Amino acid sequence: MNTANTAASADAPLAMPRSAFDGKPVLLLLALMAAALPAIASGSSWLTLTFAGLAMGLIIFVIASGLTLIFGLMDVLNFGHGLFIALGAFVATTVMGGMAAYADQGVLQTLLAIFTAMLVAMAVAGAIGWAFERVIVRPVYGLHLKQILITMGGMIVGEELIKVVWGPLQIALPMPAPLRGAFYLGDAAIEKYRVVAAIVGLAVFALLAWTLARTKVGLLIRAGVQDREMVESLGYRIRRLFVGVFVAGSALAGMGGVMWGLYQQAVSPQIGAQVNILIFIVIIIGGLGSTLGCFIGALLVGLMANYTGFLAPKVALFSNIALMVAILLWRPQGLYPVTNR
Repeated sequence: MNTANTAASADAPLAMPRSAFDGKPVLLLLALMAAALPAIASGSSWLTLTFAGLAMGLIIFVIASGLTLIFGLMDVLNFGHGLFIALGAFVATTVMGGMAAYADQGVLQTLLAIFTAMLVAMAVAGAIGWAFERVIVRPVYGLHLKQILITMGGMIVGEELIKVVWGPLQIALPMPAPLRGAFYLGDAAIEKYRVVAAIVGLAVFALLAWTLARTKVGLLIRAGVQDREMVESLGYRIRRLFVGVFVAGSALAGMGGVMWGLYQQAVSPQIGAQVNILIFIVIIIGGLGSTLGCFIGALLVGLMANYTGFLAPKVALFSNIALMVAILLWRPQGLYPVTNR
């Protein structure tokens, strides 16, 4: 009997062990929200600040997700990522300006105008990203120090070209009338635009997670990162896939630029460089190359900025740096480290 069971178990296929999900970073997010409630001492104010922080975090995630994608799958430190953010924001001023009268007619028209601006911004940023990869990034694959220097130089040149097209001054990007104001849950105010931003951010995260985990393209890209020669020997052109990843990351940055420009309601040529610091804090907190880590890290940064801005405005100036230091003392490789880094 034992021999038969042994033979049967030997013939059965071996099940691949599944790694347990690490829920501690999620608990940290919930703990931050719980700790803020007694400090704020007002349920309605806490709800307003919490939703505002989560929405801000989701906007930051959309911006940072492109950089996380590029580094996580291509091992490229693109310090010129801010260029694509600025491009998206300035394209939004042109598209939204041309559709201003139409956008003010109602909520559906406003959403259509915003999504049109996002699509155009993604197309422009993706096209520039393709040229950026071919001319600037391709010669320095595998050379991180040179990547930092040359991509920063590319961003500086790009900012100057933006000034040539749109001018050096700050341009207003007013919120269309139907998205101004807020919904009210009791005494808590939930801004309409933040609801839209939260939905878009969650949709981007779900699409990225599904693409990387459930599709053939995601499988090939992840396999190409681990063993490029083996995948190429099977007949797949990894270089084309990686170029596609860079274009997709640039397009996501352009989309995030539209969302950030509407959030700030003004854009300037330096908007990308200003946000660059914030998104690098996010991906360091989350773990270099981790999409889930980027998501949780962006939410933590958004909540911390809103809570400290309300409780101690002077502390808000360096709260995100303090958050990054505290998390790195706890987990030196970030919340969800990628094992091959």
